[in-house]
Amino acid sequence: MDGRGLPIAVLLTAGQAGDNPQLLPLLDQVAVARSRPRRRPQRVIADRAYSHPCTRVALRARHIRFTCPERIDQVARRRAKGSAGGRPPAFDHEVYARRNVIERCFARLKQFRALATRYAKRAAYYRSLLVLAAVVLWLREDPQDRP
Repeated sequence: MDGRGLPIAVLLTAGQAGDNPQLLPLLDQVAVARSRPRRRPQRVIADRAYSHPCTRVALRARHIRFTCPERIDQVARRRAKGSAGGRPPAFDHEVYARRNVIERCFARLKQFRALATRYAKRAAYYRSLLVLAAVVLWLREDPQDRP
């Protein structure tokens, strides 16, 4: 990679691998489009799988706002500590509602049969199919909706 990053990032892992450990390496591959690309998005919107204190600390250190609901076990653990448990992290329901864009994108990617059934056995081929499908979806959308 040339150090500028990519506007889209894909990271393939084994099926049993957790999502949360892959977040920071994935963010390292992304470059936000503008006259001079920057490595830091303004906000990350994620589901409960990414709700871990170490993730919140890492994103806070990078000055990235993080919108993610707390898991029930984390809420219970914080409440059990009483006042020593600290305040709950900020959570904006209106911002979190925009997460459906990502879910709809995954649904649209599943229209491509080769992706949904994973015909390609090698990870490099599968990743290539995924990037091609994303480009096709991007080209199909209305040009006025593009950034």
